[in-house]
Amino acid sequence: MVIISSTSTMAIREVTGSHVLTIDGYSMAKQLQPGEFLTSSTFMAAGHRWCIRYYPCSSDYPYPDDPPSKWTSMYLQLERRSYSNSNYNGSSPCMARFTISLLDWNGQVVPWCSHVSKDGIDMAGFRKFVKRKDLDKSDHLRGDCFRVCCDITVLVKETTTPTVDGTATNDVATSVANAAAAVRSAVVPSATVANAVAAAVRSAIVPPPTVANAVKSTVVAAPLLPPPPAAENTVSKKEMTKEDDDDDAPARFVVVPPPDMDRHLGHLLSSGEGADVTLEVEGETFMAHRTIIVWSPVFKEELFGPMEEGTSPTCVRIKDMEASVFKVLLHFIYTDLLPPDVVDDDGESETMAMAQHLLVAAERYGMERLKLMCEDKLCNYVGTSSVGTILALAEQHGCDGLKKACLKFLMSGSNLKVAIATDGFDHLAKSCPSVLKELLSKVAL
Repeated sequence: MVIISSTSTMAIREVTGSHVLTIDGYSMAKQLQPGEFLTSSTFMAAGHRWCIRYYPCSSDYPYPDDPPSKWTSMYLQLERRSYSNSNYNGSSPCMARFTISLLDWNGQVVPWCSHVSKDGIDMAGFRKFVKRKDLDKSDHLRGDCFRVCCDITVLVKETTTPTVDGTATNDVATSVANAAAAVRSAVVPSATVANAVAAAVRSAIVPPPTVANAVKSTVVAAPLLPPPPAAENTVSKKEMTKEDDDDDAPARFVVVPPPDMDRHLGHLLSSGEGADVTLEVEGETFMAHRTIIVWSPVFKEELFGPMEEGTSPTCVRIKDMEASVFKVLLHFIYTDLLPPDVVDDDGESETMAMAQHLLVAAERYGMERLKLMCEDKLCNYVGTSSVGTILALAEQHGCDGLKKACLKFLMSGSNLKVAIATDGFDHLAKSCPSVLKELLSKVAL
């Protein structure tokens, strides 16, 4: 009796690829309606063709109770013609995992905006990718642009099967050899043709993975609601629970919370616990900690500068500043953040006035980052009625970026003609005549 035995091997490999997408024209994209999206150019990654859908205003389906305008969405889509490149049957998508992350301008992933999928299929992604408000106020939105990175991992199956003589042959190699043999047995046997067909088969079966360059989304597609997010492919890493995780994923027993030092220091300020210095502004007193407020070089000089031995001031009077402005300044010194009521533009005139006063205070106390934040915020308030006072402020306090924004605005259309008739422009003419000369020289050109 003849016993014929055979063996085969199934090898699972991971093929990875990355793609960086630049969204240019963010402010214009925000005008799209819920469910409308921008589609990136098609790119190759991990051996397949993909595109990214960007929804500037997330659809409210299937979450009618969640206001759609709060969030933007990002979805990764596998092109259907790419299915034939998969090692699975032609009607099945490839098995993929992916991460979509917001990037800073050094090309680093922003930790609070990085979402990880599970095994993906035709189209999957993250309906709650980032809050519009959080993106608007972040440093990662510059020049009306922001960038995201999509890292893709595809599982590829390779098998070997025995031939008639018992030797193992790779499926891909077998397909290539068969195609070459078919050509050689054709009416016109030609080694050149056979080699060409073999090369064509190799390129069709094993497309080389590449990493595409960053592209700009410029096509607005017809309104289309994103698919209902299934549990297996739309759960972000920070939202995953033990029950949601699958058996193949490594168990995660410890969840590390994000840094919250600002919250602790903010509580220390509000509670006054351990305070050792009193700051008096317009009759209102603020309890503070000298070892914290010396972050400001001005406070450092006042509290630890040259003084008689054994003396140290326990009360500092602040002149020429409103108490409400100093309160925000002190909050920033402790937390490196602005209070929510200053960040949110609920009252445009009040917010603009606070930003102006806070810019002056930041320069006075050597808080350069706060000064730049105020300068950046005021760029959003440049208009025909406000450009005069804002330009004067920029000139008096050395805010080059803010000054350029004002001059650019005045040189556009009929803005200069309208602005000249305002009280703010009268203030500019009296306080900063040199700026008017500079402006006139630009107009003459």
